[in-house]
Amino acid sequence: MTCQGREPVSGRAGVEFDSDPGRVDLDRLWAFLSEHAYWGRWRSRDDVAAQLAAAWRIVGIYTPAGEMIGFARAVSDGVAFAYLADVYVDPAHRGRGLGRALIRVMIDHGPGRDFRWMLHTADAHDLYRHFGFQSPDPTVMQRPGTKPAGRPGANGL
Repeated sequence: MTCQGREPVSGRAGVEFDSDPGRVDLDRLWAFLSEHAYWGRWRSRDDVAAQLAAAWRIVGIYTPAGEMIGFARAVSDGVAFAYLADVYVDPAHRGRGLGRALIRVMIDHGPGRDFRWMLHTADAHDLYRHFGFQSPDPTVMQRPGTKPAGRPGANGL
């Protein structure tokens, strides 16, 4: 994997944020993306494994017992640009600020804090605005893919 290092960070509610790709529970990640994520249901388990293996950086959220309850993935050129994808917090653990903390660890506390970040989302605009995300300027163009991504604007990279 090409993820950047391992930096466990203790978080609120006794959880840990960790960028160690070897710690990711692929079965749990696959289950969430294939059953609950509007942007990820089209992907096979092998697709998710390949995306995980090719990620520039990942951050997982783990309970004290080691259960993965959240995840975020990024692809990047490693110099100036990063794309944020597959961000989620398990529904049973939402409402405690973990999503906001996850994005903060991924973006502000990682090696890409000064990069230009991009993402696609159909339902979390307010969350991402908190981190400086905004509608694209006139210089941004996008070529939509041919694989389904849930609904328009879905975060399926």
